[in-house]
Amino acid sequence: MKRRTLLGAALAGAVVSPALASGTARAADPGPSVTRTGTTTLDSQAIFFVSYDGLVNNNAFQKNGLLTYKGHQYAVWYTADRNAVVGRRVLGGTTWSTVRVGHTLRYNDSHNVISMGVSKIDGRLHLTMDSHSDGFTYVKSVAGLMDNPAGLSWTASRFGAPQSTLDGLALTSQFTYPQFISTPDGKLQLSYRVAVSGNGRNALAEYNGTSWTDLGEWSGSSGTYTSEHGSSTARNMYLHGIDYDRNGRLHSFFTWREQNGAVMCSSGGITNHDTGYVYSDDRGRTWRNNAGTVVGVTGGSDKVSVTDAGLVVDPLNPDHSLMNQESQFTDSAGRPHAIISYVPGRFGQCTTNYVADRTKNGRAFHVRKNASGAWLKTEIPVPLNSSQRTKLVLDKYDNAYAIFPFGRIAGASAASGHTDWRLLFDGSGLNAFGEVVVDETRVAQDNVLSFMYQEKSSGTTPSALHVVDFGLPA
Repeated sequence: MKRRTLLGAALAGAVVSPALASGTARAADPGPSVTRTGTTTLDSQAIFFVSYDGLVNNNAFQKNGLLTYKGHQYAVWYTADRNAVVGRRVLGGTTWSTVRVGHTLRYNDSHNVISMGVSKIDGRLHLTMDSHSDGFTYVKSVAGLMDNPAGLSWTASRFGAPQSTLDGLALTSQFTYPQFISTPDGKLQLSYRVAVSGNGRNALAEYNGTSWTDLGEWSGSSGTYTSEHGSSTARNMYLHGIDYDRNGRLHSFFTWREQNGAVMCSSGGITNHDTGYVYSDDRGRTWRNNAGTVVGVTGGSDKVSVTDAGLVVDPLNPDHSLMNQESQFTDSAGRPHAIISYVPGRFGQCTTNYVADRTKNGRAFHVRKNASGAWLKTEIPVPLNSSQRTKLVLDKYDNAYAIFPFGRIAGASAASGHTDWRLLFDGSGLNAFGEVVVDETRVAQDNVLSFMYQEKSSGTTPSALHVVDFGLPA
């Protein structure tokens, strides 16, 4: 197997000088800060059950569970009686208007999230929901609803009937992890996984304002991966995200999950390994590694594979409980940034209990590319105290913010080269269960960090679901 790594293990704790790191910050730019401006309640009694260590209304990989478009913010969730709901408010408003879209949650499975997307070409809101390696439910609004929120009433009549296809396009019977992406030319793409954990492929579909087209699969599950413990011949690529930058490049960080547990030092761990990166300059039709070499063609026979060279930007074997589907963002220059998390080697070279070891010793790391094209990595000095995921956003000055489980927020300045991470908000008063759903779109549009969280509960007792807003540097 030939795999070239782009970030050596020696950089794991490196301190990077500002000149090498960002290159975008000016001396007068403010550093990171958050000012809490308000909290609103979406639902005082939202559905609550813990599954796969998470909640169906607050899984950090949900894209988008919360989004902002043309002066309004939108949220999706399931009520205590399992109804799928979409809420809308004017930015800065305290009242949410809600509609039920005609679907009820089938299973107590936290994977079965609701995701939103906007097709700018025709002003529709699109939803997919309730899927984990099986069928999905799709709902879309009437045209123009997102373009004229003041003129079109927010009622159930604005949404079409729930479908088991994308307007007749069936895709796959094993569908998971929907992520909508608005393209630079106003279309809407849907990223999803085909098949199952440990043996699945990533695929794309595209909506042009009239109809959906299946673009096909772009990552492969075959090939042999060998660790110091054993080998595996099947896997799936878990995306940390899939996002366009302001220049139209599509970025995706990822981890691999092997099907065969023989690659691990202990059966109590998890088979995730390595942080990889690919990009596309043609709307996801072809995929390139960091060096610019084509490593996959969507819908073609050549798919991004574990054996492709130049994919790995941070090497890590399967013995450290590396998290899948963490987070990514791009800065003002279009450079990619990611949050990854695992149990560092100073706590031992073999995790034996995925949840317990991550909760006790897990740490998050900021991985990013600098202006000269080098990959850098900094440990964030905030213990996870959780097995769950951390989210990442960058403000207009390219300061970075990590939103940890329980709603804690840390920040690092662009001026330091993103090396001066410190805690900005400790989550006081939220009583948040764990992962939060961040409105990635609102940071750029409204200079506000906004996230959805659910209060802790027990068993299946419903609890309150909120959105909290923090002002960022002006």
